[in-house]
Amino acid sequence: MNRNQKAERRLYPRIEQQLPIKVVANGYDFATSTQNVSCVGAYCQIDKYVPPFTKVMVRLSLPILTGNGSKNYNVECSGVVVRTEDQEDRGFNIAIFFNHIREDQKRKISEYVNQFLPQKSSVSISRV
Repeated sequence: MNRNQKAERRLYPRIEQQLPIKVVANGYDFATSTQNVSCVGAYCQIDKYVPPFTKVMVRLSLPILTGNGSKNYNVECSGVVVRTEDQEDRGFNIAIFFNHIREDQKRKISEYVNQFLPQKSSVSISRV
């Protein structure tokens, strides 16, 4: 691997993909799109400051390819803001860690993410 290639060292790969996401924090509802997503978190932009360690509710809409085309799945979970970055005139980027997510919801996100990864790099969440 050369210097310009970054190895994905994360246990759960993330992809840069815009997905509809709804974030509820401190009584505010934000409808936005992800900048990247994995089965344990998401990164998105909102228009109001939300401090790190704020608990949030999240709803993602995932278009997953099936044998008959694609089907939309909704994933709902709770999370915590782990990073907030001021984007000056464009709002704030927030990184959300999904701290309470059901395994079946995690598998749906993993299935979505795996659609965009080379086959040998795919990580799936096995049933326990």
